[in-house]
Amino acid sequence: MKKTILAVAFMAVAMVSCQDKTKDKVEDATEAVGTEIETTAEATGEAIDSTAGEVKEDLKEGVEAGAEKVEEGAKEVKEAAKK
Repeated sequence: MKKTILAVAFMAVAMVSCQDKTKDKVEDATEAVGTEIETTAEATGEAIDSTAGEVKEDLKEGVEAGAEKVEEGAKEVKEAAKK
């Protein structure tokens, strides 16, 4: 009977010990995932900012080129109207 009680007590201690280790591992994994999400979010934000700047510059260049074409067309119409 004593051996049975000691075996049950030993198993209970072992289970509690394993449970604590599992909780620690879950906490570590949760922290790692949180850090990874933060890093990815920052990188995504930087990529969006960079892309937005590039799009803005491309749009500016496109508007300038379009304005030049409109001015050229207006000059041609003005010259044609003079004739």
